[in-house]
Amino acid sequence: MTKRSAPNICFDRILPSDLIQPRNERLVSLPNGGTRAISPLRKQWVNGSTIRIRFMSGTAAQQKMVKDIAPEWTKHANLNFEFTTDPRAEIRVAFDASDGAWSYIGTDNSSIPLNAPTLNLGWQDEAVILHEFGHMIGLAHEHQNPAGGLQWNEEIVLRDLSGSPNFWDEATIRHNVLDKYSADQIRGTKFDPDSIMLYAFPDNWTKNPGGTRENTQLSAMDKDFIRSTEMYPGRGAPTVTATEVPIMRGTSGKIGKPGEENLFSFQVERAGRYLIETTGSSDLFMTLFGPNSTTQKLAEDDDSGIDTNPQISASLQPGRYYARVRHYNPSQTGSYEIRVISLS
Repeated sequence: MTKRSAPNICFDRILPSDLIQPRNERLVSLPNGGTRAISPLRKQWVNGSTIRIRFMSGTAAQQKMVKDIAPEWTKHANLNFEFTTDPRAEIRVAFDASDGAWSYIGTDNSSIPLNAPTLNLGWQDEAVILHEFGHMIGLAHEHQNPAGGLQWNEEIVLRDLSGSPNFWDEATIRHNVLDKYSADQIRGTKFDPDSIMLYAFPDNWTKNPGGTRENTQLSAMDKDFIRSTEMYPGRGAPTVTATEVPIMRGTSGKIGKPGEENLFSFQVERAGRYLIETTGSSDLFMTLFGPNSTTQKLAEDDDSGIDTNPQISASLQPGRYYARVRHYNPSQTGSYEIRVISLS
């Protein structure tokens, strides 16, 4: 009798700086009262961004399939996908059949050299394209939801995934399948068996509730979460305008409701060293983008400033820069001041 091979499943591409970090995630309450979804902290693009996508390989038919299917996310998330030949595109798609299916998560893509792919589609169908582009906009695997209820038959999972077609070692299997995210900063959670971020697993891999089915389309909860205030709200609404911060002066900011983010902008006229920081009693997290881009992440910080304030020091070339500020705890609100100081 021929041994049945394990299913094709994707694996996360993790930046070296994240390998030593514990898993943290945000699980949020939705407007309809349901709760769902895993999104690793600090990896969302600026809301309303246009993300450029370049094909590094693939036939015309493969590329067309991606162009037809991937933008399904943008019907619900306040993001735009632009397919381009620009070598500076944030997302570079490969179709290497020997390298499986994978994607870096959200803004981690900005840290990958421009000559390297950020997303690979070793096989192509509607499900895998939506799944990998879900990772690209910041989502993680649903089966690693800490309240997912999946209890693994670890011995069988380790045996099957160590063989064809994956040939993974134990650390890779645990990272991509068995390990769940930690439960800190959870505002609510509900396992979504219909999520596109959940792969189909054989019955004998789990003790309960049995195997998971193959999902080929975005679930209702996928759509609700991706357009929620925690991710990319406002599809179809006017683009959020960044608040101007004059160099060497400050301006006030306020997280007025849970999950809100503030976007600030400043113009650098002369190359040099600059300090971007917040002050106040709120526990904030800041991400810096630019120059002249809301998708090119330059730096991020949590508590390098006074008390629980972020502070970023960076050498900047002339251009326009954007600072995104969120409360570290998505359920909290608060006021603060933000300022940009020239150090040279």
